Amino acid sequence: MSELKFFNRWSAAGIAVADPGLVRYITLEPRIIPKTGARYAGNRFHKSNVSVVERLVTKMMNSGHKAKKHFMSSGHNTGKKTLILKVVEKALERAETQLKQNPIAILVKAVENAAPREEVIAIEYGGARYPKAVEVAPQRRVDLALRHMTQGAYQKSFNKKTKIEQALAAEIIAAYQSSGKSAAIAKKKDLERQASSSK
Repeated sequence: MSELKFFNRWSAAGIAVADPGLVRYITLEPRIIPKTGARYAGNRFHKSNVSVVERLVTKMMNSGHKAKKHFMSSGHNTGKKTLILKVVEKALERAETQLKQNPIAILVKAVENAAPREEVIAIEYGGARYPKAVEVAPQRRVDLALRHMTQGAYQKSFNKKTKIEQALAAEIIAAYQSSGKSAAIAKKKDLERQASSSK
């Protein structure tokens, strides 16, 4: 039996998650078409069973929300999973061309680099609200990294000449290199800086 590969192109063999906290939460089970059709939706921690590529695709289908403002429309891609699968495939292809590496390994490293370790919550004490630094749960770390990468890509391409696949590829590469050009890395540093000042 031939080996199963992502998009029938890229193997996940030999790719390991370096961050021990994220090993159980970044799934690299290969899929020709990463589309499970909500098979795990009823289970607790179901997202952990979904491959990281599919989780990126799902995030890409919901580009419009930032905080509570619908500041950019996600109507052109909401529910269009086939469209977004092509976008992600092209973005991974660009990353492979630029860095001459397996793009699945690039994506995994980018998620590890962009996953924040601490964030700030507000606690109410005696009628006043105080910021408090808390550690981020591992599954939420992956979620936040993918969300910030997606939003960063859409900000660079929405109403601009840059295509979304170019913007997403640039965001993944910048996060892989831990570059300040990545919106996800910038957001991570911002969250961790706020957390350290709230201790």
